[in-house]
Amino acid sequence: MTPFTLFPAIDLKDGACVRLQRGEMDRATVYATDPAAQARAWQDAGFSWLHVVDLNGAFAGRPVNGDAVSAILGAVDMPVQLGGGIRDMAAIETWLQAGISRVILGSVAVKNPALVSEACRAFPGRIVVGIDARDGMVATEGWADTSTVSALDVALRFENAGAAAIVYTDIGRDGMLTGVNLEQTTALADRLSTPVIASGGVAALDDVTRLLEAASHRPGRLAGVIIGRALYDGRIDPAAALSAVAA
Repeated sequence: MTPFTLFPAIDLKDGACVRLQRGEMDRATVYATDPAAQARAWQDAGFSWLHVVDLNGAFAGRPVNGDAVSAILGAVDMPVQLGGGIRDMAAIETWLQAGISRVILGSVAVKNPALVSEACRAFPGRIVVGIDARDGMVATEGWADTSTVSALDVALRFENAGAAAIVYTDIGRDGMLTGVNLEQTTALADRLSTPVIASGGVAALDDVTRLLEAASHRPGRLAGVIIGRALYDGRIDPAAALSAVAA
C-alpha cells in the first residue's frame, strides 16, 4: 500500500450500490444497480484499492450480499477490503480464500476481541479493525447499537495484535457531506502505531488535502481515507484526488 491511499466505497444493500445517511438503512440512495460495473469504473479511474461493505450483513450478523461481492472480485484486479457481517473465523477464511485481500472486523472487535486477535495471528496483514463511533463511543450491529466503550479503548486493545489498519468512521458525519472529522481521527492516530484510515463525512477535495497534510506529520500512522457519496455525487473528481495524493 502507498503511504496514503484513497479507498472508493461500495456499500451494498439488497444487491445494489448505495450510500446511507448516518448509517440509517431507510435513508439509502441507490447509485448503481451493478456493483461489479461500479467497481470496474473505480479501477479504470485509477484507484488502487476498493472498500466494500455488506450493509445487510452488518445488520444481520452474517454475510448477505455474497453474490455481489463475488461479482466485484471477478470484475477487478485491484485489492478489495470487505466488512459487514463477518463474525467468525469460518467467514473470515471463506472471504480470504475467495480473493478478498483484507477483512474488516467491526462489531466483533467490541463483542469478541479474542476472535480479532486470533484472526490477526492467523492472517497477518489481512485483518482490519473497523471502529464506528457516535460521539466518540463505539457503535455495533450496523450502527444500530451504541456501546459504552470508547473508540480509543477499542483501538488500544488491538495495538499489538498485528492488525493491518484501523478504519475509524464518524457515524454522525457518514453520508452527510459535512467534512471529515479531522480532530478525532488525528487524535486517534496520535495514540496508535497501527495505521488509521479515515472514514465518514468526506465532502470535497479540501478534506483529502487536509488529511494529506495531517498524514505528512504522522508518517505511517494516518494511512488513507474512504470516500463514498462525494465521489458518486461528483463533488470530488477522482483524477484531482489521485493527483493530490501523488503530488
